Amino acid sequence: MKALVVLMFLCSIPLSANAGVYKWVNANGQTHFGDRPPAQATSSEVAVNAAPANADTGARERHQKMTEFLEQQQAERKARRAADAKAKEKAEKRADVCRKLRARLKYLASVSTFYDLNDQGERVFVSEAENTRIREDFREKVRSTCGNE
Repeated sequence: MKALVVLMFLCSIPLSANAGVYKWVNANGQTHFGDRPPAQATSSEVAVNAAPANADTGARERHQKMTEFLEQQQAERKARRAADAKAKEKAEKRADVCRKLRARLKYLASVSTFYDLNDQGERVFVSEAENTRIREDFREKVRSTCGNE
């Protein structure tokens, strides 16, 4: 009950706060307006029709919807840019890896034979079949990683 009385009181404040507006003309013929009548001149009270506080709720709703739409568009644009940047970075890394793999493949083609090191640190050359298998395995790795670009 007290809350209802307080609410009604608060709603009536803007109506009672609407002070009068006075109009008068000074000795030079200039028209003035004020919230208090002048002491030396005759004035008349002017009726001022204030716009209601909730004049256009539709406009506020449209503004709110437009703001939400623009924020959503901005978020989507930001997400798209981030995804594009990530995809570009991934493509650049892949291109770099493929460049290195192809250079290594070219080097392997120039090597006549491969070898392993034994426990004494001596070279032990592999067979020609093993050389062919090593090259073919690496070619397949390049194909699977980089495709036939």
